[in-house]
Amino acid sequence: MSPVQSYRQLFALTGPLYVAVAFLGRIPLAMSQIAALLAVSTATGSYAAGGATAGALAVANAIGAPIAGGLSDRVGQRPVLLIQSVVGTLGLAALALLTVRHEAGDPWWILPAVAALGGAFVPQVGTMARVRWRPISRSSRSSDPRVMDAAFSYEGAADEASFVLGPALVGLIAAVLNPVAALVVAAALLGAFGTWFAIHPTSRLVGRATTSSRALGARLITPALVVLALIQFGIGTMFGSVQTGTSVLATDAGEPGLTGLFHGLLGVGSVLAGLAVVMLPESFGYVVRLRLFTLGLVVLALPLLLVDSLWALALVLLALGLAIAPTMITTFTVAERTTPVRRLGAAMTILAATTGTGYAAGAALAGRLADLGGHTPAFTVTVGGATLACLLAWLGGGILRRTPRAATTPNPGPDATPDERVPARLAQDPSAPTPSQVLSASG
Repeated sequence: MSPVQSYRQLFALTGPLYVAVAFLGRIPLAMSQIAALLAVSTATGSYAAGGATAGALAVANAIGAPIAGGLSDRVGQRPVLLIQSVVGTLGLAALALLTVRHEAGDPWWILPAVAALGGAFVPQVGTMARVRWRPISRSSRSSDPRVMDAAFSYEGAADEASFVLGPALVGLIAAVLNPVAALVVAAALLGAFGTWFAIHPTSRLVGRATTSSRALGARLITPALVVLALIQFGIGTMFGSVQTGTSVLATDAGEPGLTGLFHGLLGVGSVLAGLAVVMLPESFGYVVRLRLFTLGLVVLALPLLLVDSLWALALVLLALGLAIAPTMITTFTVAERTTPVRRLGAAMTILAATTGTGYAAGAALAGRLADLGGHTPAFTVTVGGATLACLLAWLGGGILRRTPRAATTPNPGPDATPDERVPARLAQDPSAPTPSQVLSASG
């Protein structure tokens, strides 16, 4: 099956409307962090203040996401995502209002505090979409394991595409209007598409659990999940520090409004590489993939220490993106294959949360170093994050190989090739429509 056929088969399960809504629903998170960084840095004149605000938003999201993921495993995605979308919208709007009213000399600590409140409720739409594909696939009685491979490749590419479009929108809005306006647009998109994703019929396929079953009591935190989460932390550190370093270099070049556009270049190569991951053969094991992809992160990040112009930075960011999506797709795929089906929401949001935590740490540390020495010290944090991810992939590979799949096949690790289909029954709200009714409505 060609990649085009794989994706065509995948999208036929839900129809194009769901795919579009799920993609647009993740744009606000991609916009909010860099919009907060630019808006607060501009209003206060301090990169540290901007980095702290963006970091607070990311940390709060990292804390709130696993809580929301765990709740969605128990009560279903719909009520959790609805509350997140409404409160997150109000939080981003409040941050925009306070940033506009900030004057020189005012204390800026209130801005990170409000950013944290809003960030705690911005939903991780991409992770929730990943969780939906398994029951969607089962409900359609698809027996081809390549459908799930295509699902995770697409979701990884979609995440990266959102982090191309999100910063690009921020950059465009900042150039035409101002960075605060970008926060307002992010809030509006979250209110519209976050809510739409929450009430989409496919959300009923991930319904509430009827009992505290063994599946819900299954072990969530395993050595494998810890390794994967720490790898995502390293990748998040790269994101945060690249954003900060790019902002510093663009500002020094007299083009602060281009920060979002240049940071978006990181995702261009990442989207292309992510979509191509589905072409990799099953014989190319996941542990080997993870080791090689993270090694690529290190090699491609090192040139950041030499850039001294926006054009040089653009070329390096395009190349670096080629290793990011394949790495993230691999970590999420291994997590999906080794996590009990009824704990997937919590597991996926834990990976997203550690990515956000890494973003916060990278943005804050890079901001401090940038205040002291400019963009090059900020980019050393990027290289450090890539090195951390690489070391963990190489040292933790044995743990990942020994972790059995959460499936009916006996004791295969993530590198095994037999079909990993999980048990067909998914405990859900007995009042929910049947899977065929849900997919018919969503189409």
